[in-house]
Amino acid sequence: METSLATAAAPAAATTPRSTHRWWALSVLALAQFLVVLDASIVNIALPTVGTALGLDTAALAWVVTAYVLPFGGLLLLGGRLADRFGHRRVFLIGVAGFALASLAAGLAVNGTMLLGARAVQGAFAALLAPASLALLTQLFPDAEARGKALGLWGAVAGMGSAAGVLLGGVLTAAFGWSAVFFVNVPVGILVLAVIPFLINRDPAGDAERMDAAGAATATLGLAAAVAALSEGGTLGWTNPIVLGLAAAAVVLLTAFVLIERRTAHPLLPFSFLRNRDALAGDIVMLLVGGATVALFFALSVYLQEVLHLDALSAGLSQLPLAIALVAIAGVIPAVVARAGLRTTPAGALVVLAAGVVWFALAGSAGFVAGFILPSIVIGLGLGASFVTVTQLAVRGVPESESGLASGLVNTAQQIGGALGLAVLGGIASARTSTLLDAGSSGADAAAGGFLLLFLGVAVLAVIGAAITALVRSRSRSRSN
Repeated sequence: METSLATAAAPAAATTPRSTHRWWALSVLALAQFLVVLDASIVNIALPTVGTALGLDTAALAWVVTAYVLPFGGLLLLGGRLADRFGHRRVFLIGVAGFALASLAAGLAVNGTMLLGARAVQGAFAALLAPASLALLTQLFPDAEARGKALGLWGAVAGMGSAAGVLLGGVLTAAFGWSAVFFVNVPVGILVLAVIPFLINRDPAGDAERMDAAGAATATLGLAAAVAALSEGGTLGWTNPIVLGLAAAAVVLLTAFVLIERRTAHPLLPFSFLRNRDALAGDIVMLLVGGATVALFFALSVYLQEVLHLDALSAGLSQLPLAIALVAIAGVIPAVVARAGLRTTPAGALVVLAAGVVWFALAGSAGFVAGFILPSIVIGLGLGASFVTVTQLAVRGVPESESGLASGLVNTAQQIGGALGLAVLGGIASARTSTLLDAGSSGADAAAGGFLLLFLGVAVLAVIGAAITALVRSRSRSRSN
């Protein structure tokens, strides 16, 4: 779910075009990104079956998700920088190969330890794949107008990955067993590895700049600790010693990272990069969008089953209108950006997202169509346009030598935001539900009351993101379109 701009100063193009078949190359890159997005949700539906087959309890099943999220979120920044240093195509192919092999190992797992290890390796290689693929996209399309269209397609495919996870996970698990949700990655990975060398030229020779090992270690461990604290806080409790220890470790490590970056000659994150106000604003807003999205999809899945009493397959099918709207707008939004500009469009998209969520939250007894389907379509339009344009903002005006860094940062913001949004808004919803239960409300009414606050919280995040996007101006007036 990504994008770039229509009237921005394009990154410096490579002397030799990266591809003479760049639209075909984009299709394959988007397919690889589809796997990364899909894998974040497709496993959830299979978890009960996994637990039965491998003898895992609820706590262990939670780690099937966490084992993937921790290395993915922690290594994204490093993955982007490795792509800048060693070549974007090379790192992308390594990421795809490792992801496919880890998926095969996960599907063949005979016990919980093997599965969790494979999931961790999946997350690590996904952290190489994701920023490298987005960086390659920015290089394939250095001209702003074409890049906007490319990122629209990118956003549409990523949107399909998010929406397809729940439905596809249920179908594969029912038809072929839980292993199929991992095996599905293998043939796609092989296809990507086979065709990318023919579609994208070799990486140009780069300099031999040293890697910032100390910065990489503190950033990776600090981000992983932060994601772990946010992910486990809602389960274990925010005052749990493990959660407090992880939070303290994150603060110490990330503080050390900042001190190291200020002094090293070859920083992992040059602070001069943050002078690009477009990229900085895009990353901050993506933090909010990531939080809103993860909390929203989590709440919708549970709300449909616990409050509206739909089964898992019906709950997945009922989200198809949202998914279709998301994919449709991702293909159209570049033309809107070209007319309205890259400040106005994401701000408007986030307002649309907020309006759709508020409509859904306050619909009450309006009926399934007026109270769910129609606001879902509005949410899909706002969400698809937001992801495409905010990503576009985050990579705008970035030189090719830092395209991996920019891609890693926006992906990191999305992951950290997702963990933070779910932890905070999920905690608020849970507290409200408990209060209503104590007051004598029924289970369904109490759950509905908790979800009401969560949905309104999602809307607040979207409005804050819209305000930041509209108010933070580009450093260069010529790029502030």
